[in-house]
Amino acid sequence: MPDTKDNSAHSSITKFNNKFNIASDDVGNLIVNIFHKLALFIIAAATIWAFTFAFLGMMETKHTSVEDLLLLFIYLEIGAMVSIYFKTNRMPVRFLVYVAITALTRELISIANYHDKTDAIFIMMIAGGILLLTLAVLVLRFGSFYYPTNQASIDTEDDS
Repeated sequence: MPDTKDNSAHSSITKFNNKFNIASDDVGNLIVNIFHKLALFIIAAATIWAFTFAFLGMMETKHTSVEDLLLLFIYLEIGAMVSIYFKTNRMPVRFLVYVAITALTRELISIANYHDKTDAIFIMMIAGGILLLTLAVLVLRFGSFYYPTNQASIDTEDDS
């Protein structure tokens, strides 16, 4: 007879533990989801703010350079990343690489336009960085084409 009480107590503790684990997982997932959404809103607001002030600065000076346009493209890519993350809950790595390529191109143009005596090695390093990032985009595109993500398995992993 004492064995039955021990098994019953153990069973009750196990049930409580399972319910607690499920509840704590739900609360933890809710907190993480709220943090992600809040962070995305902050990033989106900061991007819109930066874009607006960059554009107003261009309007104030009545002059726009290629560097200014590339800066606006960087803001556009960041906005696209936030939008895609909101819709799919996945971060598009290619967009980060595009932002890096655009930033390096902007730096290269800045160096070429404003420095009379520029170290050729520095220019070659930036150009090499652009080339490496371009190859990274090629590898990412190749990988996503030949090894696509199995959406059904991701959806079931997210549900569990």
